[in-house]
Amino acid sequence: MPSLKRTLSDLKIFSRGYLRNKIGLFFSLVFPIILILLFGSIFSGSSGPIQVYVQNQDSPSPSPSGGFVTALNSTNVVRTVLVDNSTNFSQYLLSHSATAGILIPKGFSANYTSKEPVKVTIYTNPADTSSGIVIATVNEVVNAFNLQITGGMPVIGTQSLPIASQSYKYIDFLVPGLIGFTVLTSPMFSLVNISSEYKKTKLFKQLSLTPLTKGEWLTSKIIWYSLLSIISYLLMTFVGITLFGAHAGITPLVLPFLVIGPLFFVSLGMLVGTLTKSVESAAVVGNLITFPMMFLSGTFFPVNTMPQYLQNVAHVLPLFYVIDGLNQVMVYNNTSQMLYDAAIVLAGALVVFVLAVGLFKWRED
Repeated sequence: MPSLKRTLSDLKIFSRGYLRNKIGLFFSLVFPIILILLFGSIFSGSSGPIQVYVQNQDSPSPSPSGGFVTALNSTNVVRTVLVDNSTNFSQYLLSHSATAGILIPKGFSANYTSKEPVKVTIYTNPADTSSGIVIATVNEVVNAFNLQITGGMPVIGTQSLPIASQSYKYIDFLVPGLIGFTVLTSPMFSLVNISSEYKKTKLFKQLSLTPLTKGEWLTSKIIWYSLLSIISYLLMTFVGITLFGAHAGITPLVLPFLVIGPLFFVSLGMLVGTLTKSVESAAVVGNLITFPMMFLSGTFFPVNTMPQYLQNVAHVLPLFYVIDGLNQVMVYNNTSQMLYDAAIVLAGALVVFVLAVGLFKWRED
């Protein structure tokens, strides 16, 4: 016969064990709250101004073309950056990995004043979710100008063009994002677990009796996860190109991020595991560091669609520069920006590696 007493006794034992499991409590109670906070903040609708490059080939302010640029800025939806007229605008957008640009043609002011048709060209990245916002904002300003001069007749029109010769798709940016995701998660989670578990089971103490040094032990892990990152890169790029037609190229320029990235996150995982007191607390701290980076670094959606304060947070996260660097070489073919991203990741990786080796001890005090 069923026994309520036995049922309650088992419930009591199980609940005690569960409450002692900090990892289970974290994923059951804390992690859902983190997701709500992250996604609620990202999609709160209070994103900062979108940076848009503008080339005004017409006469400068205070002509109608200058007023058009001023009107764009006054919307507080976009923030314009003027580009010199001597520059090839489409090439400039491509070399700067821009997501949006506006070209005001020569003769804009004369045509507008004489009520002759004139078109403003909007360059967008179709894979970027902010493209629709930029187009809608420009069209609103165009409608206001048309209403002012003709009562609404379409004197000023718009045309949209992709920034590059090829039209980008979401998969083009998802592939580099997911490669960055694996560069983060595999070494980070593994080293947090390994370092805390080895410390608990005294395996580090046993390793201290061998000729192996701390730096050598950590370097071997970096080499292993670099190899895994390279294999993951090749597999994901192949799948993205073959199955979904992604415009993500296979290039040796990604290698710095597939080596420096594991260097950073292996060292960071080791540092977390070393400084925490138990396996459970190490897992919690590792998750608190890792999960915000997953969602705020451009893994699944563009950073420039987030509120400004989250964009500021994203720019201090190492994974942001790994993913941005992968995008620069795999999608935009922009070497100069890639070198900038690689330099930032390398500087951070060296600092964390030195800290990890310096604070890591074979034996507990």
